[in-house]
Amino acid sequence: MKGLNIPTYSLKIKSEKGLGYVYDQFRKKYVRLTPEEWVRQNFAHYLVNEKAYPASRLVIEKSLRVNKMIKRCDMVVYNDMGNPVMMVECKSPDIDIGQDTFEQVSIYNISFSLEYLIITNGIKHYCCRIDFDTSEVLFLKEIPEYSSIR
Repeated sequence: MKGLNIPTYSLKIKSEKGLGYVYDQFRKKYVRLTPEEWVRQNFAHYLVNEKAYPASRLVIEKSLRVNKMIKRCDMVVYNDMGNPVMMVECKSPDIDIGQDTFEQVSIYNISFSLEYLIITNGIKHYCCRIDFDTSEVLFLKEIPEYSSIR
């Protein structure tokens, strides 16, 4: 798998019938190892190991309803009260993050109205905080520690 701009972690990987699978400790099952899944798994571990996010507060592939369609966002982070506070959208390292990705996350966020949004392809990471009172979007220089978003 392609190198990332975050630490990569020792993930349990297996092969079945010529296809790679990675054990997702958050969903407690093996899932198909795609370039996007490689980013998702390493970014989730990054949040837990480097930014002190409790693993129990991360939900991978959270379902949501957009208009009348069911969609899935890559990750939602919940605070200690059980309220969602952050959405993370992961892309393959080969995908350039552009306006269409920001629009996708914005549309997903209509369902949640989350204050923090992260978009990453494992190489570039964009994190923003939304001030709903002023409708201002502030891009942060770093991904915040869990203690600062609760």
